[in-house]
Amino acid sequence: MENHGSELLYYLIFGKRPKVNINSKLPHVGTTVFTVMSQMAIEHNAVNLGQGFPDFDMSPEFVELVDKAMRNGLNQYAPMAGLPILRERLAEKVLNLYDTEINPGTDITITPGGTYAIYTALTTILQPGDEVIVFEPAYDSYIPNIEINGAIPVLIPLQFPDYSIPWDLVKTKISPRTKLIMINSPHNPTGSVLRKNDIEQLRQVVKDTNIFILSDEVYEHLIFDGIQHESILRYPDLLERSFVCFSVGKTYHCTGWKMGYCISSSSSMKEFRKVHQFNCFSFHTPSQAALAEYLQNKDAYLQLGPFVQKKRDYFRELMKATPFKPLNSFGSYFQCYSFEGITEESDKELAVRLSKDYGVTTIPVSAFYSNAKDDKVIRFCFCKKEETLEKAVERLVKFKG
Repeated sequence: MENHGSELLYYLIFGKRPKVNINSKLPHVGTTVFTVMSQMAIEHNAVNLGQGFPDFDMSPEFVELVDKAMRNGLNQYAPMAGLPILRERLAEKVLNLYDTEINPGTDITITPGGTYAIYTALTTILQPGDEVIVFEPAYDSYIPNIEINGAIPVLIPLQFPDYSIPWDLVKTKISPRTKLIMINSPHNPTGSVLRKNDIEQLRQVVKDTNIFILSDEVYEHLIFDGIQHESILRYPDLLERSFVCFSVGKTYHCTGWKMGYCISSSSSMKEFRKVHQFNCFSFHTPSQAALAEYLQNKDAYLQLGPFVQKKRDYFRELMKATPFKPLNSFGSYFQCYSFEGITEESDKELAVRLSKDYGVTTIPVSAFYSNAKDDKVIRFCFCKKEETLEKAVERLVKFKG
């Protein structure tokens, strides 16, 4: 009552309520580029090749399994770590794909999305003042997730134009405060992938240290040209110090479900779950039950790479009629294109002009750099219907610079 009385007195004297300010934990963060560009696509009726989501339907069978689970009464809280049958099926999948045994009871937690898994892993291990090595261009949640935990991102640019990791530079950035190295393969936004040599270099960097690894593998199955996905799950010595994060939405064309999972060692996962249980506690039960059953259809994920590669190849062929020059894409939903020598505009200026004047929305790659590094590159999402890609390129062929 005393507080309410003081507030009323302030209102009577000054004619307004006292202003309450938030001391922002993310003072330099605004609206994400994906939100901005998607809104621009709506405003200008543009073909949205910006944000990474399919515009075709997911599997009707998977949808029916969710409906079946709900009708069978699976509508209450799932266990905090996830349905046991789902974790068992995921452990079987890991064994079949990567020849690594993981304990479904202690090593896997089901999460509301891959980004959530990444945030929870970082929150689990980071203390104020810890340093985290981040390779740029980087998915936009990484740096805010680090900073909100009071840690310090140590930024290392990938080598342009192949976006490979400069391991010699990495070694010079390791300090007594280095707590974590973040890797992402297949890579968003560039489509680059890690190779065996990268894994060996990573091994050398973390050997005899207490450095953790966070491996973002949400595009695990979207890898092309017969390349092997070098998952951290293939390497038990690295998995022991890693959190490996996955996305169901990216694998099964249902990004709006926000379903993912994290795999780690039992000791690390124990700490991960301490954070998880006080955040969302557990994820949507019917979806978990449906996935546990749908995982028995192995072709649904084993054939995903070839399916999406056809879209990449089709889009690349269409784009030959435009002045844009493709950079390599070996995985993910994305293909980056250079416009060097075509126009003097920044990538942000060009992305805005393409939306407004040509009706095609892209993402400027400088948005994935903290210093807005501009290599004259824009990113396209090609995981769309063929008619969507055709419509976009019909408009882009009119662009001359």
